[in-house]
Amino acid sequence: MNDLSKTVVSTRIRLARNIEGYPFPSHLKDEKQAREIIRLVTSGLSRLDGFDDDQFNVYYMNAVSEEEAQILKENHLISPNLIKNKRASAAIINTDESVSIMINEEDHLREQCILKGFELDTAYKTMAKIDARISNSMKFAYDEQLGYLTACPTNLGTGLRASVMAFLPALTINGVMPRVYRSISRLGLTVRGVYGEGSEAEGYMYQISNEVTLGVTEKEILTQVGDVVKKVAELEEAERLNLKKGPSSLEIKDNCMRAYGILTNCAVLATNELLKLAASVKLGACLGYINIDDVSAIDDLVIKMRPANITAAAGRALSPVERDVYRAEYVTKHLRQLTKGGN
Repeated sequence: MNDLSKTVVSTRIRLARNIEGYPFPSHLKDEKQAREIIRLVTSGLSRLDGFDDDQFNVYYMNAVSEEEAQILKENHLISPNLIKNKRASAAIINTDESVSIMINEEDHLREQCILKGFELDTAYKTMAKIDARISNSMKFAYDEQLGYLTACPTNLGTGLRASVMAFLPALTINGVMPRVYRSISRLGLTVRGVYGEGSEAEGYMYQISNEVTLGVTEKEILTQVGDVVKKVAELEEAERLNLKKGPSSLEIKDNCMRAYGILTNCAVLATNELLKLAASVKLGACLGYINIDDVSAIDDLVIKMRPANITAAAGRALSPVERDVYRAEYVTKHLRQLTKGGN
């Protein structure tokens, strides 16, 4: 049976909701209405059981620095669209950063739960519970035939987007991804990059999610996405075996080991270089060339070494060169701790 932990990085459940009686965020007449929605949501949530300062934090985007906004984006807690509309938006995020609720993004509420690994059912149950509590304090825009009304027609119905982030290096290297794209598209699902629609697949990372939300139930969406992800993981596993046994196996191993050598001995390291080399090291770990017990630790390392996160960790503003030096030192130290030497 395929080990999903070496393919599936994380699971995200997102619910799109709008408050009855208010225009969609893109059609709000002025910032006053936007602020009314923020007050309505935050005050409503504050009355919920379990909502307090120890569990959730409210970020008013017009009061958040550019650096802090970038950190939230790098950690996948808010979207680029929320930053663009920061004059009239907010985000509510729990302490362990598994749940975030964006206010006045494309919809009045974008509620999401992100968990490590393949956790569709757990993430959905968490989000459904919170969504039910929110609906008790405000009335969502809902139509008996269409379901939840959303700014984009593609979210009509359940308003549910179930996404799984997958690491698919072998399918990419062996040129199979175009076929996977076509097959997934025919099933009514889609494949996107790390930051969603319009973004690229950095480091062989792809989001697999449902495209259809109207005329299907939440359970049907979860089942379909789960089944497709498992099938894609099986295909990835088969292609990894092909990489190890194929005519380019020595080249693949050499590339992985060289990437490990650079990351554990460099003095300067740019973000793009880290993304590329870390993907090769992770592939090497998955193929058994590099001994790393928990490959997800590489994903955590990459996120921590994004520009805004580095600045926060350093505690002061850094020049681009200083960031690259800091990144090199940090990655070298922590990657050596993760590994016990190549096989």
